[in-house]
Amino acid sequence: MTKVGIIVGSTRKNSFSGMWAKAMAELYPAGTDVTFIDIANLPLYNQDYDENSPQEYTDFREQVAAQDGILFVTPEHNRSVPAALKNALDVASRPWGESVWGGKPALVASHSISGLSGFGANHHLRQSLAFLDMPTVQQPELYLANSQDYFDENGTLNNEDTKTFLQGAVDAHVNLIEKLTK
Repeated sequence: MTKVGIIVGSTRKNSFSGMWAKAMAELYPAGTDVTFIDIANLPLYNQDYDENSPQEYTDFREQVAAQDGILFVTPEHNRSVPAALKNALDVASRPWGESVWGGKPALVASHSISGLSGFGANHHLRQSLAFLDMPTVQQPELYLANSQDYFDENGTLNNEDTKTFLQGAVDAHVNLIEKLTK
């Protein structure tokens, strides 16, 4: 069984990132073990913790390590990723030489409520993932603009063309995972 961890870059309750992530989670094939991995309660990374990590670090690292692939869904903050997401990347990449990210196939989706669609966040995240040795789906690129226009009052994706587009990206992620982990 393929295990896919989903990391939502926004820690806000009822965020658009969470809505996009939920919509994409439903597109993975039957039998895929999809797990949302929470980043909201991770203490700010501090190298002093490398010797004696908080339990939240240990739990998070174990959750990431158990996955075959990772889906990142993030908003853009100041042309980059939110601080909580960057912190999560740092926590699971340390102590030096013990990163749990390496080799895990990733899919990146960025979004915004404007037409810019999180372009800066997408590229900053990809830059970090390259350093962390995470092979990343290159096509299709997921820049999701005007997020507020794609969900109904219950937070359900309401655009069939967008679902089809997202399905292609999820399929590419599954193919990359299978290619690199089987």
